[in-house]
Order: sequence, then C-alpha cells, then structure tokens
Amino acid sequence: METTEITVLEDIELDNPIFIEALPGLGHVGKLAADHMIDELGATKFAEIYSPTFPPQVIVKDEGIIENMRNELYYLRDVGEDNLDLIILVGNTQALSPEGQYLVCKDILEFVKGYGIDRIYTLGGMVTGQPTESPRVFGAATCEENIELLREAEIEIRANDGGIVGASGLFLGLATRQQIQGSCLMGETPGYFIDAEAAEAILNKLTMLLNFEINVDKLEERAEETRQMIAKAQQMEQDLINKANAGNADDLRYIG
Repeated sequence: METTEITVLEDIELDNPIFIEALPGLGHVGKLAADHMIDELGATKFAEIYSPTFPPQVIVKDEGIIENMRNELYYLRDVGEDNLDLIILVGNTQALSPEGQYLVCKDILEFVKGYGIDRIYTLGGMVTGQPTESPRVFGAATCEENIELLREAEIEIRANDGGIVGASGLFLGLATRQQIQGSCLMGETPGYFIDAEAAEAILNKLTMLLNFEINVDKLEERAEETRQMIAKAQQMEQDLINKANAGNADDLRYIG
C-alpha cells in the first residue's frame, strides 16, 4: 500500500450531504460525539479507509481480537426537520506525519466530494488543562456567514489564539480551496481523559445548527461517571494537601 486506500462497502446516492469529521483528538471529544450519533441514529458504514501514514500497529480488542488502524465513513438520510443527508468520518487514528495528514485528508475530501457535499463540520476539543464544570463550545469557520450561524447558536467564536491542529483544521483549509464552506466546533476539555461531557456539549450545538434531535442520555451517563472520577481525584489531592499541612503544623509545634 503506497497511497490512501478507500474500500467502498455499499454504493449509495445522497442529496447534497453535509460532511462531518470526527477523528480521534484531544479528549476524544469529536469522536465520542460522532460515535453517539452513529449509534443513536442508526448510521450505516459504507467505506473503510487505510493508509501507510497511519501508525504501524493494530489495536487488541476483547478476547484478543485485533483491529486495524483505519478510518470509516457512515451515512444517514433524511435527518431532522430539514431532511438532511449526512456523511460522518470516524476512526481510531489520524495520520502520523504532517505530510500524511495532507495526503489522507485530501484523498478523503476528494472522495466525499463525489457525493455532492456542500458543507463541512469538523468536531474536536480545545484544551483547558483543567476540568470545567460546564464545558463551553468554541467555533471557527471559513466565512462570515457561518460565523453568524455559530453566534446564533450561542457558540463562542475562537479568535487570535492559535490554530486548529490535525484533521479538524486541515479539512476546513482544504475545503476553502474548493469553495466548500465549513465550521469547526471545539468543546472545552482538560485533554487528558476521554471527555463525554465536552462531547455532549458540542453534540448539543451541532443538533441546534442542523435542526435535529438526538437522545444524549448515554453520553450524560458517561459524563456523570467522568465527573465522579474527577471529584474523587480532587478529593484525594485535597486529602494529601491537608495531611501535609497537618504534618507541617505538628513539626512547628514540636520546634516551638
């Protein structure tokens, strides 16, 4: 394998679908949101993508079964009140190198263009370094018209604070060169654990933008588990601080 290999599993026809990218990234925020959409709305996989730029490994799953490093494309028809068709890109990896990112993203974009995509949404995380009680969603877009749509959905506009690294940024950049409009939604996340709460936040904004509804109970359950884990870790940290302070106080009394 020398180039991107796209294996079509089902021949489909779609009506000007919207392309949604959600490959693994910070906090797995976008991936969690898209995986939830696929499960809840019953999306169908129609293509698998392999590349020599993916990590040279496999993932060992339950019972010792391996899974190849790959990306996958799913489709949905007639979603929401506007009867939208969607193509969703998910997977277990991104390309390792900058050159690989450009090659894979370019090849995938050329492939989905064949189905008539006219808009792109990329989903990801924005690192805060520490947990937040209610993750905000930030956005960026390819044009002022899309920025206004983000503002109407009460998405905070990210400006003058760095770039969007990886597939989420690159797909938008490549799309502008082909007159395809798009936006990126980024949920606040510490970045060091799988963040279901941030995933729920961006999914809520995406459903608002695309005018459809989805049950997020399973994401909320996972988010609550994450909150409990964080609270437990914070309590353990505080207990250690209190213990250390108590020890210091004992030392001072002894000296005095």
